[in-house]
Amino acid sequence: MESLPADKAANLRTIEGFVEQAAAQGARLVLFPECCITGYWFMRNLSVAQLAELAEPIPDGPSTQRVIELARRHNITVGAGLVETGPDGTFFNSYVVAFPDGSWHCHRKIHSFEHAAMRSGSEYTVFDLPEGWRVGVLICYDCNLIENVRLTALRGAEILLAPHQTGAVRSRNPNLMGLIDRRLWDNRKADPEAIEREFRSDKGRGWLMRWLPSRAHDNGLFLIFSNGVGVDDDEIRTGNAMILDPYGRILAETWRAEDAMVMADLDHRLLADATGRNWIRARRPELYGPMTVPTGNECDTRKLKFEE
Repeated sequence: MESLPADKAANLRTIEGFVEQAAAQGARLVLFPECCITGYWFMRNLSVAQLAELAEPIPDGPSTQRVIELARRHNITVGAGLVETGPDGTFFNSYVVAFPDGSWHCHRKIHSFEHAAMRSGSEYTVFDLPEGWRVGVLICYDCNLIENVRLTALRGAEILLAPHQTGAVRSRNPNLMGLIDRRLWDNRKADPEAIEREFRSDKGRGWLMRWLPSRAHDNGLFLIFSNGVGVDDDEIRTGNAMILDPYGRILAETWRAEDAMVMADLDHRLLADATGRNWIRARRPELYGPMTVPTGNECDTRKLKFEE
């Protein structure tokens, strides 16, 4: 989904249209990208006052209430991201998952870097869907750290909900992604092959394939990757929405240069003998104490991100 910066009304209309489509096709769960309601990358340049104007409390803010209403109206679980105003006036990159009965869960991004005034969450978010599946939420950079996915799996997650805003990210490292020429996106109707070639390259799908399947496989869980597409301030997001099974196999995906939805049926029977789940049973926790001890090399995510 391409989100418009600060145009929550327009973004919610897009979300509503996809919820209607998903529900009509029998989906039980529909996920939208990180900060899809508020817009994403533009916020790094906002003043604190502008960020405060963009942010909303959860669940009492109008955007969360609308997502809850959509879930109730269409009898479907809906996940969507926005900037949250915390009770003490702090800001978080948050993701709301709303159930048809009006209940909800919220995950605060553990590794937030988007604005100097935004704080990172400090809790893992794992809960049960109405259908009985146990799911966890990790937002974008959260998924980069294998510890976060493993701890989510250890809390019983069978599905990882992974909303992102990634692909074609600016980097000084020649081995990481790199920008896509805005002109290719603007010319996508006349020449879809040119932009889709970039989306499938190491700027998009190729980069994801280096690590995303392993998060699913090594932890024995389904993974639903929802991502932004198109213009995101001065970068182009590559979409590449996909659903993976517990063996890291892609069940459904898209690299279309437009708003698009992928769907898949998840077969719970695949979990029982999934390789990653068996490997988890072979863990030796008594050896892992050093993983919780600071090495001295730890660094704030925001500093790392803007040095990348």
